[in-house]
Amino acid sequence: MELLHAAQPYLPLAALVFLAGFVDSIAGGGGLITLPAYLAHGLNPALLLGTNKLSSSMGTAVAAARLWREARLRADMLFIAAALGAAGAFLGARAIALVPPAAIRYVLLVVLPAVAIFLAAKKNFGFGDTSSRLDEGVLLGRCAGISFGVSFYDGLLGPGTGTFLALAFTRFCGYDLLRATALAKLLNLVSNLAALGTFLWLGAVDVRLGLAMGAAGMAGNYAGSHMALKRGAWVIRPMLFMVSTALLGKIAWDLLR
Repeated sequence: MELLHAAQPYLPLAALVFLAGFVDSIAGGGGLITLPAYLAHGLNPALLLGTNKLSSSMGTAVAAARLWREARLRADMLFIAAALGAAGAFLGARAIALVPPAAIRYVLLVVLPAVAIFLAAKKNFGFGDTSSRLDEGVLLGRCAGISFGVSFYDGLLGPGTGTFLALAFTRFCGYDLLRATALAKLLNLVSNLAALGTFLWLGAVDVRLGLAMGAAGMAGNYAGSHMALKRGAWVIRPMLFMVSTALLGKIAWDLLR
C-alpha cells in the first residue's frame, strides 16, 4: 500500500511515456510527448534531455530488437549507415552555432505540410518493397546519404528524426514502411546511445527517474512494435501523418511564442 502511494505521483508521467513509446516505435516523434511530460512533472530542465534520452533509449532498444528481422540489411551496409549517422549527428550538434535551429524550423514549416499532403494523396505509399529495382551501389549510397542527412538534423534540432528516416527510406530506397521503420529504429538506437553516453559523462541525467520511466517506455515500444509487425503500413501510414501534423503544430507554436 505504501509503495502504491509513493508511486502515485509518477503514474501520469509513466502513462505518457508509455504512450510516447507506443507512438515512437511505429512512426517516431515520441519526444513530442515525453519532453513536455517531464517538464510538467517538475524535472530540472538541466536534466531534461539526458533523462529523456535514457528512457527513450531503453524503449528504442526494445522496438529495434522486435523489428530487427524486418530491416533485412546486410551487416556492412548497416555499419556504414550507422557510422555516417553518428558522424552526421556529431556534425549537426557542432553546427548549431553556424546554422540557427530557428532557420531549420522555418524550412520544416514548408516541408512538413508537403509531407502530410503527400501521405494523404499517395494511398499506396509504403505498401510494397521496390528496393530490388535499384543497383546495390545506388541503394547503399542513398541509405548512407539519408542516414547522414537526417542524423545531421537530429544533432541540430532533433524532433521527428525517426519519422523523417522512415519516410526517406521508403521514398528514396523503395523499402516498404515496415522495413523502413525497422531500419530507422536501428539507426535511432545508435544515435540515442551515443548521445546518452555524453549526457551521462556530463552528469546531466536523473538516472533513477530515467530507469523507472524507461520501463514504461519499453512496454509502450513493445506494444507499438507488435502492432506495426501485425498491421504493417496500414497502421504506420496514418501514424506518420499524425506525427508529421503534430510536429508541424509544435514548430509553429515554438516560433509564435
